[in-house]
Amino acid sequence: MTVRGRWVLAAVTTVALLLVVVAALLRSGSDTDRPSPAPRAATASSTSAGPSVVVPGRPGESAQVRPAEEVRATASPAHNSMDTWYVRMMIPHHEQALEMAALAPDRAADPRVKALADRIRAGQAPEIGVLRAWLQARNLPADVAGHDHGTMRGMQSPEAMRRLADARGADFDRLFVRMMSDHHAGAVEMSTNLLKVGAEPLLQEFANSVAVEQNVEINRMREIVGA
Repeated sequence: MTVRGRWVLAAVTTVALLLVVVAALLRSGSDTDRPSPAPRAATASSTSAGPSVVVPGRPGESAQVRPAEEVRATASPAHNSMDTWYVRMMIPHHEQALEMAALAPDRAADPRVKALADRIRAGQAPEIGVLRAWLQARNLPADVAGHDHGTMRGMQSPEAMRRLADARGADFDRLFVRMMSDHHAGAVEMSTNLLKVGAEPLLQEFANSVAVEQNVEINRMREIVGA
């Protein structure tokens, strides 16, 4: 499994855990409306620690059992405006990459181009789910009113996308490699910028993974062009 794949698995598990913890906290909050039981003598069971949860470890690390209250205090690390901007912009950026990759099976001639397109779809589709879950967990909308996503670095114009869809064989391969290389370079630039000014560790890991993986894919596309 790639670095990106391990990160996505860990991130999805973490998001699911956060939702479970939030639900548990909401249920416990509703219990405060019920009549309090009569006082009784303290026993070992009544003074024991509250419920515990299993916290998944980072890739390669084992899980840990921690008190729910401790998880509650650390479950939502601070994020800044750059973190939110990055997530909102990376979703449509990934979506266009998937749109381009979906054209390859029926149009590409070079099997390496088809394999690269499969890799892009396998990697970026789950990442979109992770990014959307990140916004939902923080009650943040995914859309940015009035923003033109076409101005983002690496985004391809509608005209360029039509040319790619109309191309076949070797012409498609050359155009796909050129457009996807530029598209990946934009994602690397966005991720590098986040690593400089972002605040949330979870997104720092995500951005680092995107930068590393897409640089690898850029180098593979250069090999295809040079062959």
